[in-house]
Amino acid sequence: MDEVFRALADPSRRRLLDSLNERDGQTLRELCAGLDMARQSVSKHLAVLEAANLVTTARRGREKLHHLNAEPVNAIADRWIKRYDRGRVQALADLKRALEQPMAAPTEFTYTTYIATTPEKLWQALTDPAFTRRYWGVEFTSDWTAGTPMTWVENGVTITDPEQVVLESDPPRRLSYTWHTISDEWRDSHDFDHEVAARFAAEPRSRVSFEIEQLGERVRLTVVHGGFEPGSELLAGVTHGWPEIIASLKSLLETGTGLPVRQG
Repeated sequence: MDEVFRALADPSRRRLLDSLNERDGQTLRELCAGLDMARQSVSKHLAVLEAANLVTTARRGREKLHHLNAEPVNAIADRWIKRYDRGRVQALADLKRALEQPMAAPTEFTYTTYIATTPEKLWQALTDPAFTRRYWGVEFTSDWTAGTPMTWVENGVTITDPEQVVLESDPPRRLSYTWHTISDEWRDSHDFDHEVAARFAAEPRSRVSFEIEQLGERVRLTVVHGGFEPGSELLAGVTHGWPEIIASLKSLLETGTGLPVRQG
């Protein structure tokens, strides 16, 4: 946590985070141009932010994309903001941001954490239904090769769809698949409002990717859930859901016990 505070103490680094908050997934060249900073200075600041886990990177062809990571800031909030104060604090923060500056609507969610495990065990935890049901409450049926279908089982509801498929599979380094279908049965099993579920179902199908990298005795897991349109209601939902799922996954792999699965 000390690294996070040191990283945030510099105004130039805060500007970089603000830039990524406005438009996530920028290259070094884009960050330099948008902030009118020298390339060498931006590189040094990004290195500090990466060391503090405030920024993560992902390769797209020859490009290196930089993403804002919310986990360290979330950890600070967990330490000093009481559970029952979070809603009020978040509402005030949202109001402050809305009054101070217009924000570009995000189109993806990115989250990074570090887990004391191996890439092979983490891959198994992401794909084996015996694991996924323990920390997520969801079971998958798939042979986990690119292009093959996935069947989701959640809350006793089986979800199948021709467009519900594995997109990429490179064990134990990278996994990507399309998000599940918002069916009427899934809606009812979660007690979702019919109008809200209908808006979810009308959105383009999103996709989630898991990037796994061994770093010494730990594994860095980066989750990117994208393919959303600006203003997506479903994106707002997964933004709140993924940190809880990932925390439960981390707990299961490190302690043998996941967090209680919250249904709905």
